[in-house]
Amino acid sequence: MCVYVGIGVHRKRSQVAVVAEDGKVQLNRNVVNGTEPVLKLIGGLPAGTPVAFGAAFGWGWLVELLEGYGFDPHVVHPLRCKAIASARLKNDKADAATLAQLLRADLLPEAWIAPPQVRQLRALLRHRASLVRLGTQLRNRIHAVAADHGYDRSASYWTGPGRGWLAGLDLPLASREIVADCLAVIDHLAPVIERLDRELHQHAKTDPRVKVLTTLPGVGEFTALVMLAEIGDITRFPNARKLAAWAGLTPTVRGSDVKVRHGHISKQGSAWLRWVLNQAAQTAKRSPQFAATYSAIARRRGKKIATIAVARKLLTRACHLLAAGQAASGAPAASACAVAAASQTGRVAKPRARSPLRHEPATTPRSII
Repeated sequence: MCVYVGIGVHRKRSQVAVVAEDGKVQLNRNVVNGTEPVLKLIGGLPAGTPVAFGAAFGWGWLVELLEGYGFDPHVVHPLRCKAIASARLKNDKADAATLAQLLRADLLPEAWIAPPQVRQLRALLRHRASLVRLGTQLRNRIHAVAADHGYDRSASYWTGPGRGWLAGLDLPLASREIVADCLAVIDHLAPVIERLDRELHQHAKTDPRVKVLTTLPGVGEFTALVMLAEIGDITRFPNARKLAAWAGLTPTVRGSDVKVRHGHISKQGSAWLRWVLNQAAQTAKRSPQFAATYSAIARRRGKKIATIAVARKLLTRACHLLAAGQAASGAPAASACAVAAASQTGRVAKPRARSPLRHEPATTPRSII
């Protein structure tokens, strides 16, 4: 008899529910997180048993555990799982059982599970961005200390003359300690960021998709790597419009009867992808390819909306480039996005069968440059 497993993942403990094919709950128990406690409950189940769990804090270890022991993991999209959010009875036992029941009924709103190499690349890119942001915060702190005592310098604070100027300022003891501590941390961050840049550069050299994406205005190696890491498998998006919607760059729509209201962008999906696209759009909007579009939208809707429009166009072109490269490499299951790109490049690609999209849950970075 086939069984279905639902796991409510928490930081220290998890609730594990096992439901039979007829819908009867066979097991519903709370365990400490870890390989041994979880396998004591589900280790005897046959390989290929489907397991559903929420995208909670620190869920990566569970994916590796389930994949390593031959289970079929399914990550539930938290914003789409209304059966749990709207339930009258809301506790861990009910949530875990509901996940298993939704999996049994094939009604589980799934999120895409990125492969291990993609998850590792994401972690490295986000780590580098967080360190750069920390350095920016410390530099801003030094600027604030100097301004608080009436000092300012038109040139850089961080070159040799700038460091000498900072050392010669007449500052109180506490302010001097703040400046010295911030400079010390900045100096220690520099070699770490340089090492990460070298690692990412080597990774970019081995990935031909990076070279393709850097042909877009405003897109460098780092931006291209973030786009590849956050998007993952391009074939999971049937067209560029779906990709833009997943990235949260399309407006929300509220309609009833004949009235339709278009609001701000949804900001769902990857906040890291929106961030790098917005940074790239700051440069791309001045390029010949997008300058006319940006100017026309800026006059009607404002500069912020025009910048978002350029970011959306950049993502659309990136989708076509990636899909065309996928089709040219002879990979199976090319998406409709590849078909659209192939029509522009003259290549013919076979569209894949339509299937429910697996979207990743929204992730908001704790630090964005």
